[in-house]
Amino acid sequence: MIPALVPLRGSPWTVLPPGAYAANLEDVAVTFATNAWRRELFDGLVLASGKLRLAGCPTIYLDGSYVTGKPKPGDFDACWDATGVDPAKLDPVFLEFANGRAAQKAAFKGEFFPSSMTCVDVGQAFVDFFQLDRFTGKQKGIVSISLSADPLLSAKVQP
Repeated sequence: MIPALVPLRGSPWTVLPPGAYAANLEDVAVTFATNAWRRELFDGLVLASGKLRLAGCPTIYLDGSYVTGKPKPGDFDACWDATGVDPAKLDPVFLEFANGRAAQKAAFKGEFFPSSMTCVDVGQAFVDFFQLDRFTGKQKGIVSISLSADPLLSAKVQP
């Protein structure tokens, strides 16, 4: 369940309270795909999630201004658990980080990082870095999505 967004002193938008909140893609749609642009970003998230699921990815973690109160986020940020991922089935775009992840943004309208990969700016794994507000450095929440059990993907993705 995705909790209500809360104010965070020093941050321009409301954010998720600290923690990783288990949800499915339908929950994300109800909570965050609230206008035409956010629905477009959501469609890219679903496309990418399906590709990651086919490669064996069990979980993604959703972050960025998409999971805040910002009316028109620029994109979404996500990181994916590489446990069990078959490199031969992984779309190579998930490993393309050049030019500000332009290939990922073109393909999905968002950015993806392996969750255990270190964000060099802060020296933390992305799954941990994503739980820090970029404006204040304070703790905030992210959304954890289990791809293997997601009903939206089960309806769309055939193994």
